[in-house]
This record gives sequence, C-alpha cells and structure tokens, in this order.
Amino acid sequence: MTLTVRPAAECRYDVVALGEVMLRLDPGEGRIRTARDFRAWEGGGEYNVARGLSRCFELRAAVVTALVDNEVGHLVESLIAAGGVDTSYIQWVKGDGIGRDVRNGLNFTERGFGVRGAKGVSDRGNTATSQMRPDAFDWDDLFGRQGVRWLHTGGIFAALSDSTAEVAIAATEAARRHGTVVSYDLNYRPSLWQSFGGLERAREVNRRIVTSVDVLIGNEEDFTASLGYEVPGGTADLSELHTDGYARMLARVADDLHTLEIAAATLRTVHSATRNDWGAIAWSRDTGVVTATHRDKLEIMDRVGGGDSFASGLAYGLMEGADLSLALEYGAAHGALAMTTPGDTSMATVAEVKALAAGAGARVQR
Repeated sequence: MTLTVRPAAECRYDVVALGEVMLRLDPGEGRIRTARDFRAWEGGGEYNVARGLSRCFELRAAVVTALVDNEVGHLVESLIAAGGVDTSYIQWVKGDGIGRDVRNGLNFTERGFGVRGAKGVSDRGNTATSQMRPDAFDWDDLFGRQGVRWLHTGGIFAALSDSTAEVAIAATEAARRHGTVVSYDLNYRPSLWQSFGGLERAREVNRRIVTSVDVLIGNEEDFTASLGYEVPGGTADLSELHTDGYARMLARVADDLHTLEIAAATLRTVHSATRNDWGAIAWSRDTGVVTATHRDKLEIMDRVGGGDSFASGLAYGLMEGADLSLALEYGAAHGALAMTTPGDTSMATVAEVKALAAGAGARVQR
C-alpha cells in the first residue's frame, strides 16, 4: 500500500479524534420509557475510535471536542480520562445555568434483544460541540509542532451544524499539510440531517470533506446515503453477490476520490437484535479488494460502537505496518468483540483481538 504513517517518535499522539462526546445513559436490559435507573458511560462516534486505540491497542490518544464547564461536563471529562484519552484539547465553554444557550449532549440507548431492535434517543441540540468554530484550535500547532500520526473524524460530527462541517474541513486539511493520515467514518444518521437539509445536504457536506481523506469507512448504508453510491445487488445479505457488489462500489468510490488510499466497509445482516452476520471488506490501490472473516450469526450484547471498534482495529493494523488483509481482520475482530460487552466502547484487549483475528474460538480460558 502507499499509505504512509508518520513515525511514532516524531509525534506526541498516535491518534486524535475530532467529534462530540456525549453522556450515554443506559437502562441495561430494560427500556428507556420504563427505566428507573441508568448506568452512565461516555461515547461518541469519533471519540470511540480514539478510546479503542488507547484502551485496547495501548496507543497515545487525544480528543478534540467541546464541553460546558459544569458538573455534567466534568463527569464526561472524567470518563474520557478513565479511557486513557488525553483531555488537553477539550474546549471548555461557559454555560448559562440552565442550558438555554449551550449544553452537554445526552444519549439514551437501549440495547435491544431478539425481535426488539436497539434504540437510541439523542438529546444533543445546541451542544457545546455543535457550536465549535474552525478557528477555535491551532491546527498547525497540533498536527505540526505537537505531531499526530492519525486523525479520525466523521459524518456525525459534520452533521451537528454548519460550523462543525467547517471545523472538520479545517482539521482534515491541516492534518494533510503535516503528513497526518486522515480517516473519516461516514456514519450517516438520518435524525441528525432531517432538520438540516436532509439527504441532499448530507451528500453536499460529505462530498466536500472526503476530498481530504486517506481512509474512508462506512457501513452497509453509508456510502449510498452520504455520497450517493449504489451497491449493485443491494444490501440485503452477506451473499457472494452482495460482497461482489460492495467490491464494485468501493472501486467506483476510489476512481472518483483521487486522494483516497483505502476504502473499507462493515457488512452486517440483522437476523435479530442479538444475532447478526458480521463481516468487512476493504480496497486499496495496491491490493484491490480484500475481505475479512465472515462471522455468521454473531451473538451480540450491545451493537452500539461495533463500527467504531472496527475502525480502531483497522487503524491500529495500518499504523503498525500490517498489510490491508491483516488490518481488516483486526478491525472485524475488534468490532465483534466490542459488541459482546455493554457500552459504546471496547473492553477487549489487543491479545484477544489478535487471537480472534487468527481464528481463536470461545472456549473458556483458565
């Protein structure tokens, strides 16, 4: 592959994530509407990738985000720090006392079970992160003087407001100036775009950002919704025809985006909330299309964050100099493991990821 990653010795951080970190409130096995107790986690589509690279893969990580300077904001900060992610680049915003002008985001998430699908209810309007401006950070200092090997951001952050889309563009362009690899997870969420221009606006914003991206990631719907690429044969299952359709789609994406080095997609067939087929496919100019091990009817405890853990495993492999096939296996294995535990973020170890990627089973370890 032609992907060049800066040496670790010349960089303060292996990875920096740009995105919103919300307080996740989890009713466990129950429903949001009937819950009386919630477990608190931190989570966010972009942050989860840095957190996985820190806690599972033992790399140096930081997050660029914004929080209101109140008790909830500092709770989120403490959870971020517990995940091993540097909080130095949190922009602290003064609140008005009641959240009229600015607030911290909340995400209520039920895991689902069997025929009852997972459900997320975001409460994130007017958050501190959504009000970030492109000039709020010295990007050239972060990517140049400090040094960052890998920047990860995505379509959730870009969808929060007009200004966050501009922040994403400023950050990705600065990263590329300083030789930092840029990955972008399309992460299309209809609820974020429905009052913000809908599908047309989503495609306009994402098409601008991906011109500064080295590694583009999506799931079975993202490339179509965010960029307008159709998958030949549809996205109904993980059949050979379906995988071939993805291969052809990724090749078309690469033809159009000349800066792109790698495109990767997770593949999922939902049999129930707790049983999915799970796999992944990727493309690079040198390798063409490669596929990861398909895991039929994978048993799932909490599917939220599986795609983010895939992205962190893929990034880890590429930063470590693995070929695309092995990096893709790390991503697919890490995503699978992350979905066996509660919360947005991974509880796996790098040893477990490598063992599963190499074909290890689920026998008890004593």
